Amino acid sequence: MNGVQILLIVGIGIAVSAVAGRKGFESGMVVVVLAAAASFIPGVPRLELDSELILALVIPPLLYSGARGATMSSFAANLRPIISLGVMLVVLTTGALGLISSWLLPGLGLAAAFLLGAVLAPPDTITTVSRGDEIGLPKRVTSILTGESLVNDAIALTLFSIALEAVNGHDATWAGGIKEFAFKAGVGLLIGGVLAVAALWLRKRLRNPTLETALILLVPFTAYLTAEELDASGILAVVMASFSVTANLTLDPKHQYPGGYRTRLQEEGVWQVLDFLLTTFVFAYIGLQLKFVLTDLADSDGLVRTLVAAGVLLAAAIVLRLVGVFGLFGRWTLRHRMIHRRADRDPRYRERLRQVEERQRQRGGEPLAPPSMKDTLLVGWTGMRGILTLAAASAIPQTTATGVPFPGRDAIQGIALIVTLGTLVIQGTTLGWLARVLKSDHTADRETAESMDLLGREIIASMPSTTDADFDAQRHALAVAVHEHRLDEETARRMIDAVDLRQAAERTRD
Repeated sequence: MNGVQILLIVGIGIAVSAVAGRKGFESGMVVVVLAAAASFIPGVPRLELDSELILALVIPPLLYSGARGATMSSFAANLRPIISLGVMLVVLTTGALGLISSWLLPGLGLAAAFLLGAVLAPPDTITTVSRGDEIGLPKRVTSILTGESLVNDAIALTLFSIALEAVNGHDATWAGGIKEFAFKAGVGLLIGGVLAVAALWLRKRLRNPTLETALILLVPFTAYLTAEELDASGILAVVMASFSVTANLTLDPKHQYPGGYRTRLQEEGVWQVLDFLLTTFVFAYIGLQLKFVLTDLADSDGLVRTLVAAGVLLAAAIVLRLVGVFGLFGRWTLRHRMIHRRADRDPRYRERLRQVEERQRQRGGEPLAPPSMKDTLLVGWTGMRGILTLAAASAIPQTTATGVPFPGRDAIQGIALIVTLGTLVIQGTTLGWLARVLKSDHTADRETAESMDLLGREIIASMPSTTDADFDAQRHALAVAVHEHRLDEETARRMIDAVDLRQAAERTRD
């Protein structure tokens, strides 16, 4: 692939995204569908990128950008469903799809079949969240999906790397897999945390928006590559680094410094542009592989079997998501009912439960009830596969460590593409309709958002807005309100963005 081809792909992707946005379609879905169709145009060349390049240069910034929108309070409040979906369901889905793949495509071998399961397991929930207001998703649902997106990609890619090592001839056992997973996850999180601390320490000493932005842009790549060099999870390292840096830069007074508002404003635009360019390129790149993947399968007499397998795995991926969500959330609902039934019968247990709930309120959160049936159905239907599935499939090397062709590489890539397209078309185009049919009551969400906005504006309005010290004091007051559990993080970040803009405007007039 040469530079001209890359520029053409991105340029056409920008034009397609602009038209799709005006028509109300998800741009990524339109780009990948059109790219897949364009691959059949006579004379279109096959584009190939090194497999390690996809994971090392594309995935880290996309994950970092996605994690920047998460808040600690929402993550903590929805920890149970996040862990259920992001860890348990991904592991179960990987295993189930791996077993189905080994039955449908016995030539793959068990290790490659589980690798395919890991490729297909994680849904692209962050894309759904980005359209949450437009689709009409309740805030509770978007909070769960945002938290899930921080976890499921990391878990799936960690399982992917373990399966890849097994295909390459490394011994693989259940005990060894669990031990390796724990090592990769633990060391990856540690590396991400250490890099975040170092970046935060250095950032406020640079005192230059360009240098500070450049430093933060290096963080996801440094976290990923450092972790991978130590045989740890680069994905978890990136997520931890992003989560730590973003939360501290915005709300921790220790990391506020003169002129920081200029860097925050600059970074917001940089990450949006980078996220769009990378996502558009990967969707287009993978779509353009369709014709050539199918041709390779036809040459090897495996086309019909692969198409059948792709259809079965597409149906299985959708059903497993629904069954898993209803099973996990149903268990939570049953446990919740049993606890309150016991509280109704046992006064002492009721008093202990009341004390636990009161302590939770003092920490800034209401006791969390299980998701409603409507919310459960919406979460279950958000199973569209996306950027990670496509990138992971394209990252499979052409040969194993021993130099032999990677088993079923073309079949895995073809199935990943078909399953992604299928979920985008089946679920992606009907999710908004389902949300409207269910008619979720957003009254509580609107009332909470209005009260938080009112409080945030009151905090800002009660203070002067003339000098840099005044704006610093406003941001500090908003951060204090979050730490005192009077204001939620999402509102505080939005208000701090507004303060940054007003300060920039004030300095421009000066």
